[in-house]
Amino acid sequence: MTDYHLHNRRAWDERVRRGQAHTLPARDRALSKAAETSAVHDWVDRPLTGQRVLCLAAGGGKHGPVYAAAGAEVTVVDLSPHMLERDRQIAASRQLPIRTVEASMDHLGLLGDAAFDLVVQPVSTCYVPDIGRVYDEVARVLRPGGLYLSQHKQSACLQAETPSRDGGYLIRESYYRSGPLPVAAQDTGHREGGCIEFLHRWEALIGGLCRRGFVIEDLREPRHDDPSAAPGTFAHRSHYLPPFVAFKARRVERRTSTGIWLPQ
Repeated sequence: MTDYHLHNRRAWDERVRRGQAHTLPARDRALSKAAETSAVHDWVDRPLTGQRVLCLAAGGGKHGPVYAAAGAEVTVVDLSPHMLERDRQIAASRQLPIRTVEASMDHLGLLGDAAFDLVVQPVSTCYVPDIGRVYDEVARVLRPGGLYLSQHKQSACLQAETPSRDGGYLIRESYYRSGPLPVAAQDTGHREGGCIEFLHRWEALIGGLCRRGFVIEDLREPRHDDPSAAPGTFAHRSHYLPPFVAFKARRVERRTSTGIWLPQ
């Protein structure tokens, strides 16, 4: 495990202890709705009953329990043991079948080939330097024809500084930087304080998926903006720099022992 793995594991464990953003479990209403409808997302094109779902880098008790409540067989992978404990607590209290695995998103050796029908990944690829390794692992553990639903931080959002200057936001970081971003001292909505983060270019975000046998079926930019918000706030900044992008991608090819991609 690398230094940045260890650093981010400690950072997220501490975030759980403090009850900070993205560490709180799903509410009862979300779980009840998923159980009643057997659906959790309009991108999921089939009932989830019996589907094998991997919630990748998605500990915290928010995603895994919702998919399990909808009838899926859920595995949650996360680097933080404290985040995974949230999932185990919800699973025990709601009697939900959830398996938890402590591992990094770019090292999934404990999971078998073509073991999942659906991989769901919330915003998290910013915590690893090579998004291609994440895509390699997702392509391996996802069955041909399976869906990969992921959300990422947009590169321009990570390039800009938070404080507003004359109504705008100044680009501070190079689009082509190869190392980690300066660690944010506190949460800003687009950055998690204390975590090591990396900027990924669009070529890596989209091209990397295509080169690994995925077809992108949809792309969305979730709205978090409010032009009337105070300058410097997350909502005001998001009006000028959309923070996130979401992909719906389908694995349509498989890789042979020689490393060549072939149509499935």
